[in-house]
Formats: sequence, C-alpha cells, structure tokens
Amino acid sequence: MSRFDNIHQGLSHEEALRILTLPLDQLDSASDYYMAVSHLINFPGEPTQRALIELLNDSDEQQAKKLARRKAVEVLGRLKVDEAAPAIGSCLDSDDPYLVENSAWALEQLGSASTALHQRMTALLQDPAQNRRVLIQSLAGLKVTAALPAIEALIDDDVPGVRGAARSALARLTGRVDQVAALEDHLTLPNQMDRHSAIQDLIDCQAVQWLPSILQAPVSPVFRMRALTALWPEGALTCEGLDLVEAVDRLLLDRPDDLVLVHRYDATPADDFLIQEFFGTDFSRAYLGLTTVRSRPALLLWPLLKQRWIDEAHNDYGAHYFFIRLFTAVRDWPDDALETITTWLLEAVDTRRPQFMKSKPAALLGLAALAPDVCRQHLSRWLDPQATSFWECRYAAVMAMDQLGVAPESDADPHPYVSARLARVKN
Repeated sequence: MSRFDNIHQGLSHEEALRILTLPLDQLDSASDYYMAVSHLINFPGEPTQRALIELLNDSDEQQAKKLARRKAVEVLGRLKVDEAAPAIGSCLDSDDPYLVENSAWALEQLGSASTALHQRMTALLQDPAQNRRVLIQSLAGLKVTAALPAIEALIDDDVPGVRGAARSALARLTGRVDQVAALEDHLTLPNQMDRHSAIQDLIDCQAVQWLPSILQAPVSPVFRMRALTALWPEGALTCEGLDLVEAVDRLLLDRPDDLVLVHRYDATPADDFLIQEFFGTDFSRAYLGLTTVRSRPALLLWPLLKQRWIDEAHNDYGAHYFFIRLFTAVRDWPDDALETITTWLLEAVDTRRPQFMKSKPAALLGLAALAPDVCRQHLSRWLDPQATSFWECRYAAVMAMDQLGVAPESDADPHPYVSARLARVKN
C-alpha cells in the first residue's frame, strides 16, 4: 500500500460502500464516488470486489461515475482481483481513453493471459488518441510477443514517450538491445516528463549500462534514486564503473554540477526570478536557478528568501527542497538568518508529510554543514531505524556522522545501503 492511500481516515468501509449505492443528487459532493473508490484500497475482500465490479458494469455516463470507474480499475488491479479481468477488459472498448489506459495497466497487474484482450490492446496501438505508451508497457509486461510487429512500428514515433516505450519493449520481448542506446538521448530532452519516461524505459528493460547517464539526468533525485535501487545488482558494491556508496552520496548531496542541465540563460536573471524557478515543475530549470543564485550575497538574499518561505515555500514541496539546497550551498548567512534556517531545517528533517520526503535527508545534511552542534544532538535519533524509518534519512545521518567525526555505535542497519555507508565511516 502507498502512504497516500489512507487519507480519508474517518471514512469506514461500510460508508464507502454505501456511497457507491447512492444517486448523484444525494451525495455531499460529486467527488464522493471517487473518494469512496479510492478508500476501498484499504479494505480487500469480497464486498469491495463486488462493489467495484458493479461500478465498472454501470452504464451511467455522468462525469462523477466516469472518474470513479477510472479509479475502480486501478484499485482492482492493485488488489490483484483476478475475477475482475472480464469487467476490466470490457473497459478497453470505452470511448474514455483514460479508462482504457487504466484498464491496460490493471490487466498487466493481473497477469491477464486472455489472447482476446491482448489482441484488443494491440489493435489500440493504431489509435493515436489512446495512451499508446501505457499500452506498450502493459503488452511488454504481459510478454505478448504477438504484439511485436505493432510495437516495432512505433520505434520512430514522433512522441518521445511512445518511441521510448517501444524501444524498451523490444528489448524486453526479444532480448535485442540495439534500439536501447537511443534512449540515452531522451534523458536530456527539453520536456521533463519525457526525461522521466526515459528513466522508466531504461528501468523496464534493465539497461544497467546506462545507469551512469541516468544519475546525471536533470530530474528530481527521487527518480534517479528509483533507477539506482531498481538497476543496482543486489549485494554488489560496484557496478558499471560506479561505487555504490559514492553514487548514493552524490544523489543525496544532489549538486547541480554533477548533472547535465538542459537549459541555459542568455542573460543573468535577477534574484527574484531565480528563486521563482524553484516553484516551477521542471527540475532542470530549478537546478539552473540554484546554480546561479547560490553565488549571490547572503545578506541580500535573506529578506527575499525569508518572505517567500513564509508565504509559499514552506508548503510547496518542490520549492521547499530547493530552498533547503540553497540554504546549504550558502555559508555566510547573518546570525539571525542562520538561527531561523536551523529551525526550518530541523522541522524539515522531522516532517511526516509524505510529499516532503526528499527534503528530509537534504535538511539533515544542511544541518551538518550549517549547525553541526545542533546536528550532533539529534544524530542518535536519526540513526535509529525505529525512530527514523526512511532509509535515506538514516543514510544522510551516517554521512553527517562521517563529516562531523562522530563514531557510530553500530555498523549494522536494516537497509543494505546504510550498512555499506556505515562501513565507510572514517575511523
């Protein structure tokens, strides 16, 4: 289950089921159907299965029901409800491309062996209105070799996500890797979603030889870490010329200088423009803004940063992360600024908000750099797997310990990467 699943904690199983039986005009909100379906992921079993399958068979075309059906297909797939395969398969004929997309994904989760459904999914590759990327991924995941001609026809498609998925699928279904090398160029495409897709395509076909390039891609460190954990050989300390500990260290330090940035400035922008880049969705632009603004005088930056943090950045998970990176990159903060930043960094390390997870290790490393005495006071707690379940945060704590010259009390940790880092702590 995802940490985002149980967000309606006051909603019971029985109430979620009841909501799905109500007509639209008796709901408190048109989104209640979707809410109820989403919540049923927490209640596997026959009543949930029956309610969701009935929803898929409901011919009501009201938008509230259409949105709920999209989610119902996803939930049935995640719950591995094999009995739902016929109802999910019928959704492939829907005129709602989002429902078709979710249905293809769900059939892959169920491992559907239905030749008829495979043929329908393959035929849908001819329709540009469909999400052909997901269809290709699902067919490859189901090992449908009969779809190879239709997939191979898309390796030069105009849409990067489609041609990338097609090239990855060819490698998965045939073992041929001759088309995979082209995916490396996708890692620096102008559109960030295309860069994300490229990383997933390389993960899907287990293209471990391109891991060094993935780790330089200008995307969120979450995507790069996902690739490392997916592709790194279990138990190995080196891979493709990379050292595991050095690679994870670089990911958590996340220096823009270690990345291949896509964008450039024709003229040097003002401070407020550069900080605004932290609020955008493209990490390449945010890293470029960080690279540029970090050389500006701290005394001039602080009033602007303080106000933007209070107004917005404390609650914007992308900007939150880059503010923390900037706080760490600049070392000549005025005393009053340093005191406030230290408080914010402590709050960031201990946050329980799931969207802000990538800020936790960044904030911890920021404390080690800016407020080492404060960091030392908390290290034992941050190293404790019971108190700190997020392994990346514990790993960052080991990095901080190494930096501060603190000896570890134990050389073991439940996560192998943390254990490997403990073994590298300077004696």
